[in-house]
Amino acid sequence: MYAGKYNHTLDTKGRLILPAKLRDSLGEEFVVTKGIDGCLFVYDKTEWAQFEEKLDTLSITNKESRKVLRFFLSGAAYVEVDKQGRFLIPTELREYAALDKEVCLVGSGRHVEIWDKDRWNAENEDIDVDQSMGYLDSVGIRL
Repeated sequence: MYAGKYNHTLDTKGRLILPAKLRDSLGEEFVVTKGIDGCLFVYDKTEWAQFEEKLDTLSITNKESRKVLRFFLSGAAYVEVDKQGRFLIPTELREYAALDKEVCLVGSGRHVEIWDKDRWNAENEDIDVDQSMGYLDSVGIRL
């Protein structure tokens, strides 16, 4: 399970240093794709294969299913870590997530998210912890 937050900087070519703790779990090759809320999702190859299996259960005759399939699969890119521990985020994905310079890598359970730092801060400035706890209760998770 991925956890933690790491602040890093994109270089001028769109490369990002992968923190060693994440590199140990993600491996030397992994998948980056469009995520929800304007971030990118990063999956190790095993988790990506499981995610693809779940997507494969969607019916292509259903318009919403086709939209979801296109969203995640068209944006997916296999990336490799170089000798300096960096990986290149494709231009299309950098543009989608509005990644410019300062980014946050955030552990989110089965995947890692990559956020523009300002967007991350804006997304998290109005979190209502009490409301979130109510949601956890509603789905049967008790802390």
